[in-house]
Amino acid sequence: MSAQNRDVLKSVGALAAIAISAALLSPSDAHGSDIFLQLGNLTDVLRQVSIIGIISLAMNFVILTGGIDLSVGSILALSTTVVALVLTRWQPGLSYPIEIAVAILAALVVSTAAGTLSGAVIAIFDVQPFVVTLAGMIGIRGLAKWLSNNANVDVGFGQDVASTFAGLFRGKAITIACYGALAAVFAVLLGRTIFGRYVRAVGDNERAALYAGLPIRQIKLWVYSLSGLLAGFAGLLYAAENHQGNPNAGVGYELDAIAAVVIGGTQLSGGKGTITGTIVGTLMIGVLTNMLRLNNVDSNVEMMVKGGIILLAVAVQKQGKHLR
Repeated sequence: MSAQNRDVLKSVGALAAIAISAALLSPSDAHGSDIFLQLGNLTDVLRQVSIIGIISLAMNFVILTGGIDLSVGSILALSTTVVALVLTRWQPGLSYPIEIAVAILAALVVSTAAGTLSGAVIAIFDVQPFVVTLAGMIGIRGLAKWLSNNANVDVGFGQDVASTFAGLFRGKAITIACYGALAAVFAVLLGRTIFGRYVRAVGDNERAALYAGLPIRQIKLWVYSLSGLLAGFAGLLYAAENHQGNPNAGVGYELDAIAAVVIGGTQLSGGKGTITGTIVGTLMIGVLTNMLRLNNVDSNVEMMVKGGIILLAVAVQKQGKHLR
């Protein structure tokens, strides 16, 4: 069994332990049934993790190259803002399906462009990803606030095109299905394509990849573009679910996405990791959060617990690396 598969199994075991603990510690409803195990609650968990999960899929690729992307939360906010503005303030008189398609396309183009810009600066000018994406996190959030005049833009109230958009994309099944479909696509992309092998090679040893003639700049450009694209797509689902374009949305989402990737076994140094592990890491965060909230644990304690789990995951990674 490969080291990566062992890491995934460890993550699955940890997820099972957290799920069992959640079931045992869960309060009961008025009928004496365990709230955590109820179908409605379990599907709520899946829905809640889907937004972060979608972002985490591309974040996994970024981290596999040895990079980091701190701008994804701000890109999500920009996406929610753009789609809301196009739906509510740009009214060309076209049919609803076309107007919705234009709004979605606009949000995805802007989001992908934001990710591509970060990737270009990192790849061409060899600037540290942390610095570039930190600047992006601040600047892109500022752009979203400027476009919306620092106000939320309501989506989905009434009988207009915005309401049709929200009705189409706010459903629990749609959100979960989108996450599942994208997870399958990115699993194939990483595990079954040349691009996926190149991504691992760059993160494992960039100098060796350069000597081997791999297109390192193009690879970095692509992974940050994908990160922007998926953050933008997550923003569309967020806008529909919450009935608003919110320039303040997504604060801290970059940390949750990074945590999901690291907990799932991907090494922060790059080169090692799987989509399966990232999915398991995302579910671990979701189940843990649900368990704490069902038991009315203070949100500040929740943050401290998450921080401790991230540190534990990194420590386990390093210990495992020393043992190999």
